[in-house]
This record gives sequence, C-alpha cells and structure tokens, in this order.
Amino acid sequence: MTPGIASAADVNIYTSRQPELIQPVLDAFTEETGLSTATIFIDKGLEQRVSAEGANSPADVIMTVDIGRLDAAKQEGVTQAVTGETINETIPAEFQDADNQWFGLTARGRVVYASKDRVDVDALTYKELASPEWKGRICTRSGQHQYNIALIAAYIEHYGEDAAREWVTGLRDNLARRPEGGDRDQAKAIFAGECDIAIGNTYYVGQMMTNEKEPEQKEWAEAIKVIMPTFDNGKTHANISGIALAKNAPNKENAIKLMNFLSSEEAQKIYADANYEYPLEPGIETSDLVQGFGEFNKDDISLSAIASHRDAASRIVDEVAYDSGPQS
Repeated sequence: MTPGIASAADVNIYTSRQPELIQPVLDAFTEETGLSTATIFIDKGLEQRVSAEGANSPADVIMTVDIGRLDAAKQEGVTQAVTGETINETIPAEFQDADNQWFGLTARGRVVYASKDRVDVDALTYKELASPEWKGRICTRSGQHQYNIALIAAYIEHYGEDAAREWVTGLRDNLARRPEGGDRDQAKAIFAGECDIAIGNTYYVGQMMTNEKEPEQKEWAEAIKVIMPTFDNGKTHANISGIALAKNAPNKENAIKLMNFLSSEEAQKIYADANYEYPLEPGIETSDLVQGFGEFNKDDISLSAIASHRDAASRIVDEVAYDSGPQS
C-alpha cells in the first residue's frame, strides 16, 4: 500500500487539490453512505505517479483541477471510462470527456481583474484585451501556465490558430511587465499600481476576500472588480475541477458511488461554496460571495475540444515569446 493511504479506506483518492478543500464534501459522502475515504495530495506528477504504480496502484479516483491536468491523466492512460451512471446524466455534456474518461465537478471563470480606481469599464471581450487601449496596463502569470493555456486553447477553438497567435501577440505587447507570479500576485500588482487589469480565475478573489491568515490579501481584493470577458458568443471561458476513475481502481464500485455523489445537488453546493466556485449541475445557486462577481455565462464549447488545442496553444506562447514580455 502506498504511504499516505489508509489501507482500510473504502475509496482512495489521489488529488492535486489541497485535501482541506475537498474534505467537507468527502465528510458529507461518508455521512450519507457510511463509506470512508482517504486522500493523498500530489501537487505535481499525479498521472505519472499512478502510471508508475501500475496494476498495484491503490488509487480509486483522481481529483484535480484544469482541463489540462484531466486530459493529461487521460493521455497517460491512467483513467477508465464511466458510462450509464448518474454523473453521466447530471454533468452537462460540454464539461465531460467525449470518451467518458473524466467529468467536471465545479467551474471557475478565467476573467479580468480590473482596478476599481483606474478602470471605468464594466464589460470587455477577450479580443479587446489585445487592443491598444490597454498597452502597458496588463499583468498576467506565465503564458505557459495551464490556466492560460486553456484560455488560449479556447480562443483557438473559437477563432482559429492564426487569430489566436495574433491575439497572444497583442496581449504580450500590452503587458506592463514580464509575466510572473500567480493569479493573486496580479491582484497585488493592481493594488500597487503596477498595472490596471489582469487575467485571473474567479475563485482567487473569494480566497483573497476571506483570507484571515494574510489580511493584506483582503486589500488586494478590495482594490479590484471582476469583469466577465466574453467571446463573440457572449460567453465567458470556464475551466473546471474534475474527477476520473483510476484505471486500476481496487474499489471500483465504491469509487463510482463517490463520483455519482459528487455530481449530486448537495455535493455540488458544498464543494462549490467551499472553494468559491460554480456548480456544474444546472439550477444550483452559487454562494452570495460568488454571486458578487457578477453573472457568469459559462462558455458551452466542449472542454474536450479545448483540450485538443493545448499543444497548439503552448506552441504559440513560445513562438511569440510571451513570457519575455512586451516587444513593441
């Protein structure tokens, strides 16, 4: 048995999410079913770990974030299909793998953080981020980070590779500095006056607003407003947290019970509220804090289609030397 996994657990979970973020929903699962869970946190190389363990892997399910990580697990061959289950019916098709190898659980928007003091617009398109109006005013993390790769991949799906290359080039030349840090660091830069707008995930705003351990992050959050940028269809790029059934799950039946539970209304609300995210099952209300970000009209293009453009998106980032910062 792999160190860190309790051999007596009914469902063994490998996750790249901090265990405390998923514990509330796992507790609810145990209360409802009587089945115990054990988690092992693997920040990097999760799919390689499962692959290396092979047929003896104790992993029953893989829980991670971002379409890139879910697709990487599928491509590594460490997942198996789930069909004919509740989760297949409750999670919208665009947030499932076309081959039933992974399923979204919650959504997050890739949005604009804008200075309350220095930005007087409340609506933007993704295309407009590359317009001259924003020259020298944008901050982002690395273009090669999985969250930005997913956004660029979505742009490719909407407009094609040539248009995406032009867009990423324009975005690069609107940067106030070389890309660095994480999404919260971009909010900090806006607070410090280093840039006026940034690209970040919605849930980080909730994390900053409620951060009692590092109260300075509340100041960063107070300095920004969330703008939901849109594609031509009027919708905003959505990424996910998700789950997959491990290829050699020793407790397959119990694992599928967990997957079905996590797609239920009760679990979706617990999980989304705990992480300042959006439930994927239609009709479930978000928390008051998340509602404060504004209406999130999730893009409904298939995440499987987005995943198919990840390599092209990464190549574009390198081709235009995005991470070197503005060049004109």
